[in-house]
Amino acid sequence: MSQAPPPLGTPVVRREGRDKVTGTARYAAEHTPPGCLYGWPVPATIARGRVRAIHTDEALAVPGVCAVLTHENAPRLKQLDDPILAVLQDDRVPHRGWHIALVVADTLDRARAGAEALRISYEPTGHDVLLTEDHPGLYTPKIVNGDYPAVRERGDADRAFVTAPVQVDVTYTLGALHNHPMEPHASTAQWTDDGGLTVIDASQGSTKVRDSLAIAFGLRPQQVTVVSEHVGGGFGSKGTPRPQTVLAAMAARHTGHPVKIALPRRQMAAVVGHRAPTVQHIRLGAELDGTLTSVTHEVVTQTSTIKEFVEQAAVPTRIMYGSDHSRTAHRVTALDVPSPSWMRAPGETPGLYALESAMDELASALGMDPVELRLRNDPVTEPDSGRPFSSRGLAACLEKGAARFGWYERDARPAVREEGPLLLGTGVAAATYPVYILASSASAHAAPDGSYLIRVNATDIGTGARTVLAQIAASVLETPVENVRIDIGNSELPDAPLAGGSSGTASWGWSVHKAATDLRRQLRERTGPLPAGGLTAFADTEQETSARSPYARHAFGAHFAEVAVDSRTGEVRVRRMLGVFAAGRILNPRTARSQFTGGMTMGIGMALTESSTMDPAFGDFTENDLASYHVPVCADVPDIEVDWIDEIDPHLNPMGSKGIGEIGIVGAAAAVGNAVRHATGVRLRSLPITPDTLLPYLL
Repeated sequence: MSQAPPPLGTPVVRREGRDKVTGTARYAAEHTPPGCLYGWPVPATIARGRVRAIHTDEALAVPGVCAVLTHENAPRLKQLDDPILAVLQDDRVPHRGWHIALVVADTLDRARAGAEALRISYEPTGHDVLLTEDHPGLYTPKIVNGDYPAVRERGDADRAFVTAPVQVDVTYTLGALHNHPMEPHASTAQWTDDGGLTVIDASQGSTKVRDSLAIAFGLRPQQVTVVSEHVGGGFGSKGTPRPQTVLAAMAARHTGHPVKIALPRRQMAAVVGHRAPTVQHIRLGAELDGTLTSVTHEVVTQTSTIKEFVEQAAVPTRIMYGSDHSRTAHRVTALDVPSPSWMRAPGETPGLYALESAMDELASALGMDPVELRLRNDPVTEPDSGRPFSSRGLAACLEKGAARFGWYERDARPAVREEGPLLLGTGVAAATYPVYILASSASAHAAPDGSYLIRVNATDIGTGARTVLAQIAASVLETPVENVRIDIGNSELPDAPLAGGSSGTASWGWSVHKAATDLRRQLRERTGPLPAGGLTAFADTEQETSARSPYARHAFGAHFAEVAVDSRTGEVRVRRMLGVFAAGRILNPRTARSQFTGGMTMGIGMALTESSTMDPAFGDFTENDLASYHVPVCADVPDIEVDWIDEIDPHLNPMGSKGIGEIGIVGAAAAVGNAVRHATGVRLRSLPITPDTLLPYLL
């Protein structure tokens, strides 16, 4: 009998795939308890001010409408760990789209009809929604997202820049971007007879949702159960509880019935987070041989008046390239806008778009190959901290990618390669993303029939978490992966962190590995058959993950892109794209390739199609649905290739893995933008690069 291949590192087919394609997998909005009512949130239509009155009589007269919740009758929340959840607690309107009422009815259509029948009067006040580089409200925060200091300086960046023989001084602007997962945010809430609360939620982490709801309603965490069995994407927007979760629980308490709320897509732009716009000023000084002597990266961005969230766009510049003199800084202003939040690879994505575009401009100024420039400035230790890297595979990614892509066969001169009316060009960009590992717990159970059960409150947001966790356990237990069952997505399971920051598998997997290791020890020490109830081992990684690593731990990557620009229309098409990554041990090549490809596809959207415009008069995002907010489709990504290097890093976790969900997007937009510049000779410093912005330079 042939021996089965080792389960870890093999392309095991994702175990929930058949359920998803056959419709067996049920998402949050597809759970309908008996007696379920439907809620339709009502967003504010002013940019700032107060609600003067909400006239509910006509809405309550709509057949099937049983309640209208407003700030006057909604249940009071006890405390909040996130101010965006303070819905229906007072009459304030901090931004357009803030929920000011909820209509509850016996059908979704009737709830919507009731919402349309509401008559609302406001007391508007002046608003400020536009970010400018010199906004008078700008200030320097103490920290930025990820708990990084807002400002870091080494040496004297200004003096070194002035004396540098080659200089690049440029500003890049990026507008707001939105996550727009395929599955809208949805929650179904039900109170039990003993005062407990059960919520089925579209969330990237039901442990966090449970804890937030317990705080909000004055409950013990054990009284709240949150289920997130299948999640149709999130990209950060489902990383923390969103208002529909609290609204559903409030309405269920008010009516005594289960209540389901699925946010209409046009409401999502205002209440589920977004990538904040940035203005990024970069100055690079270099010697004639390309050695960087000065790096300055200054970011201006915005937050809301509700909470401070500052995207860490300058932080990746602190570790990407070596230089003796550096300054990275963030300034932010609070505007009357929706609260920004996480969006896939927050900070690294907009920050490295600017840095990697500036590096391309520096290569042009030097007359140097862009790959060679990056290799020349590849540091041995992390520039910001001086710590050694646990592993740094950037050079290997660049070299392998250049060879596979045929990079050195190109004509480096811009705007010379033509194919009829098409201008062809190639571009490259580097990428990095930190390794995050959070404390997690898990249990491993051995049954008398020879099967195993792993229980951990991980969340599968479409990445194949069930499959990879089963592979980790099977590898430790030395059993075929089919023998391992996985139970995830329920807050009653052992606590685990959310799926975000590319930390999921590294965090959950470590606890699974530890529990399985203990279970294997118990099995080896035992003589005789297992008891009828089997054996169980429990583990948590609080101690292991709380210790600060002496190493700087990051994933790296290199993106290569070829584009064709139609000189008659200004249309840009990506012909082919290659990403090569150094992300530790790849635990499942099949699911990893899918994640890398998804990230690169999002990068193409960022570069060429995705745009969200703030209307200064009304204070809202004008592109608020998938008809106007253009995400890439299959025709936009004809040829994406993914590769990686075999990276052995013993300083991470027992699996030797780094996160792979976000590194795929980080450098993708810059590679496409650099390819457009090579094709046309035109450098656009704002995204997206659309025909109307590019064509005037081609005529």
